[in-house]
Amino acid sequence: MTQTEPALYRDAVPLAGTGVQAAAMLHANLTAPALVAHSLRKNEGRLSADGALIVRTGVHTGRSVADKFVVDEPETSADVWWGKVNQRLPRAKFDVLKGRVQAYLQGRELFTQDLYAGADPENRIRVRLVTTGAWHALFARNMFIRPSPEELPGFVPDYVILHAPDFEADPALDGVRSSTAIALSFAEKIIVIAGTEYAGEIKKSIFTVMNWILPARGVLPMHCSANIGPSEDSALFFGLSGTGKTTLSSDPTRRLIGDDEHGWGPHGVFNFEGGCYAKVIDLSRKSEPEIWAATHRFGTVLENVVADGQGHLDLTDKTYTENTRACYPVEFIPNVELSGRGGMPKNVIMLTADAFGVLPPISRLTPAQAMYHFLSGYTARVAGTEKGLGAEPQATFSTCFGSPFLPRHPQVYGKLLQALIKQHGVSCWLVNTGWTGGAYGVGRRMSIAHTRALLRAALAGELDNAACRTDPFFGLAIPEQVIGVPDEVLDPRRAWDDKAAYDEAARALVRRFVENFASFADHVDDEVKAAAIRDAA
Repeated sequence: MTQTEPALYRDAVPLAGTGVQAAAMLHANLTAPALVAHSLRKNEGRLSADGALIVRTGVHTGRSVADKFVVDEPETSADVWWGKVNQRLPRAKFDVLKGRVQAYLQGRELFTQDLYAGADPENRIRVRLVTTGAWHALFARNMFIRPSPEELPGFVPDYVILHAPDFEADPALDGVRSSTAIALSFAEKIIVIAGTEYAGEIKKSIFTVMNWILPARGVLPMHCSANIGPSEDSALFFGLSGTGKTTLSSDPTRRLIGDDEHGWGPHGVFNFEGGCYAKVIDLSRKSEPEIWAATHRFGTVLENVVADGQGHLDLTDKTYTENTRACYPVEFIPNVELSGRGGMPKNVIMLTADAFGVLPPISRLTPAQAMYHFLSGYTARVAGTEKGLGAEPQATFSTCFGSPFLPRHPQVYGKLLQALIKQHGVSCWLVNTGWTGGAYGVGRRMSIAHTRALLRAALAGELDNAACRTDPFFGLAIPEQVIGVPDEVLDPRRAWDDKAAYDEAARALVRRFVENFASFADHVDDEVKAAAIRDAA
């Protein structure tokens, strides 16, 4: 609904539970066309030639990881994984920040959206977003699950997001690091996002909430995409941004469940979201036709994508960032599972973009190895995904393939995954979508066509009994032959011209794994310790 009377709107239902008492203009649960119209009226963005809404996010073209805080509260403090990921914010300081943001929102033109996170009715939360941005409201409407019109009356939020992208926090007053702040209170069930226009903060704050809530219910929250094959076999694709979760799960031969965030519980897999947030730099119409088509239509939000005067997109242009994004409802993908749910997974794929070019394109993991690589979470952070990264990818270990979003200790999630894999006899694979033939700057990126061929063979069961050799550095079982993939691609050492340089790079990565394993070795069982990568030097 839209209220248009000139007076302030006080005690309106859409503001209930937010602490904001009045708005100059209140737009509640508007649909995409109305939100696009308001965004254009407010000069927040412009339309592409195909009707997508193009917006800029200013200086923040990625997540501000150093500005995320969790409120230190007696009710929850003992269970929070405190440290660099979850920085403590005293309750008193949060109250100041929250109050100042509520006062800032008071009397402004506001947009609210009431949405669900979680396609499983038994494991979903109700979210209310309050924002000054029409395009941010559209982003949230695209990303989360939209209630039916019958569900909106009487909608009571479990969590409230106070979103003030133009508000500048004050470190001295608010107890934060800079003018940007993302602060989560699990006790009050309020999230404050201030000082950043990057919409990914909205999405990931709710993912953090789901990572907090679900383990206590025996449900594993996962940073992964998921799809379903012709035999109703579900597959999970773990990986950080830029490793291929969205691209590889959008397969015309399989129905997409979701591209980024899921839960795995007693009834199978379910999507947390109702939309996709695809990275679109260098997006190929030929290689990724479903995502390309979704990027070129009305209702999609394009972040930091470059277009000419007529609105024609240049998806190769990195003027603003490499982290260009398209946000669209999941139904924009033609082959999609609209329920957002699937059965028990048959395959788990762990994706890594190996910047050193030494890991094989695919290898089979034992359950213990799967646990080890899940806790390791090795990949390369791609430029632009987080603010402050340079032009080259940086090797990193992000436990559970999502440490920035884990409010609990990683062992909580690792033990849940280990139990589920064993209980359901899941096949596990490590897939390198990064570099081959050399490190970044020397080698080349893995062919998407080759990666798809490898995945289809694995998901079809063709590699279950394939002859494998054991990699001498990482102990991985590498298939010796896969139809449609050259043998020299399967063997990373053969792909390098300089074999001695490969050996040196592989040993260096082994040492990184060994050093990282020390941080969680005390929290795993002997089986996982035995599966760990070892330095033979």
